[in-house]
Amino acid sequence: MHECFMWDFEVSRSLLRFVDHLNFCTDELVCTRFGRYVVMALYRHNNELLPEKRGIIGAVFKSLTQRKYGLRVFRRGTRLRVSIRRFLIWMFTIAVLFSIYLAVFGLKVPFHGKMEDGISSLREAQEEFLGVDASERPKIKPHRQRFYPCEVRFLDSVNNLVEPKDYANSTQFYSRYHDREDKPYGQDQFEPQFGGHQTLEEREKSFYARNQTIHCGFVEGPEGYPSTGFGLDEKDKLYMSTCKVVVSSCIFDHLFSLDARLCNVLLYHISEYSKKNVCFVMFVDEQTLLKLSVDGTVPNDGGYIGLWRIVVVRNLPYKDMRKTGKVPKFLSHRLFPSSRYSIWLDSKMRLQTDPMLIIEYFLWRKVSEYAISNHYTRHCVWEEVLQNKHLNKYNHTAIDEQFNFYQSDGLTKFDPSDLNTPLPSYVPEGSFIVRAHTPMSNLFSCLWFNEVDRFTSRDQLSFAYTFLKLKRMNPDRPFFLNMFKDCERRALAKLFSHRVVPPPAAS
Repeated sequence: MHECFMWDFEVSRSLLRFVDHLNFCTDELVCTRFGRYVVMALYRHNNELLPEKRGIIGAVFKSLTQRKYGLRVFRRGTRLRVSIRRFLIWMFTIAVLFSIYLAVFGLKVPFHGKMEDGISSLREAQEEFLGVDASERPKIKPHRQRFYPCEVRFLDSVNNLVEPKDYANSTQFYSRYHDREDKPYGQDQFEPQFGGHQTLEEREKSFYARNQTIHCGFVEGPEGYPSTGFGLDEKDKLYMSTCKVVVSSCIFDHLFSLDARLCNVLLYHISEYSKKNVCFVMFVDEQTLLKLSVDGTVPNDGGYIGLWRIVVVRNLPYKDMRKTGKVPKFLSHRLFPSSRYSIWLDSKMRLQTDPMLIIEYFLWRKVSEYAISNHYTRHCVWEEVLQNKHLNKYNHTAIDEQFNFYQSDGLTKFDPSDLNTPLPSYVPEGSFIVRAHTPMSNLFSCLWFNEVDRFTSRDQLSFAYTFLKLKRMNPDRPFFLNMFKDCERRALAKLFSHRVVPPPAAS
């Protein structure tokens, strides 16, 4: 009896220590193993529990079960608190990153056509953060659309080319040109200009296709006044007066790279007939000639570099080199007084078709006096005005003055759905022009040049206005202008890129 009591006392004390141990146990695996060892001691060899020990064991396991349940609740609570804390940390991190994004890149969201004041403050924060104006950040240029040539059905050869008999039966009248002007009476300060001082009344009358004297460049001042410019050597004038068919181009103030421009005629595409009978003339200024000499490209004794006869222009008539380039571009009938046909080729173009085949296709076969391609993307003068401003091609105020003047004189938007529209486009690509030197073609060239002289050098702005006004004021005198596709122009010549030149300052 005494031994049983002592054994019960020892077991009870062990179980109490076991329960106390559970109060400090944090590992479920350890607690489970400890309880298993104690329980095994309470069983007999035949795995039957002693009857007097069942009450004690029940109490112990009840306590153990309650403890395990408490541990599970404790772990779930701990995990929940950890999850909430991690969630808050992530949310705070995202908020910080978003704030940095707004400060650096800004937010451009229109609200009913306006930007909220808060957004402008973000832009100010952006400028302060970066230390530069946000508008000065480099913009990603959109992918440029590619354009390709299309098939042009030229003749196979220049052999046996014959000018059509009825081709010369165009509108006949005679235009004379002002070559000198007097100093206006009572005007102390007078500065001669290459284009002359054409009044608005003279300008209006010049659009009539009739026998008259008009302004068309090369106007000198009174006796004793300096030349207005575009001076040529007498030997060059003599050569140019003999040309019947001309291909001309120009490089002024080496605005364009000279690496391949003087080789911008592919010789193997030029027939022997054209090499002998067509004048290839490249107008350059003295700076460009010096640049050629430095680069080791010097004209031979006859003044040629390859096929090109180099003609040096001294005393350029305009400070704006682009405007100076319009003189040989538009006034070939004045520079080559005996010529019947001329082809203008921008120095950014490389001719890869025989010039006589070009004349046959675009003039003779199409029964046209003047041929020029449409622009590859823009067809309305409104679009051209916006693009010139967007790219800062010229002073914006000067563009607005010209455009407002044209609108007040009847210029309207291009409407491709209008079947009575006389042209497939109101915006040309003027890098390639084919002309017959007929009275109407020469008049149109003078009128177009006068617009460039009076307003901006952006000739694409004045093309449609000049053509439409000439047509409107001469309903009984047709002018046969062939505006061909830009893809055809690309088949005639390969395009190079201009060197970037800043627009002229406002005068």
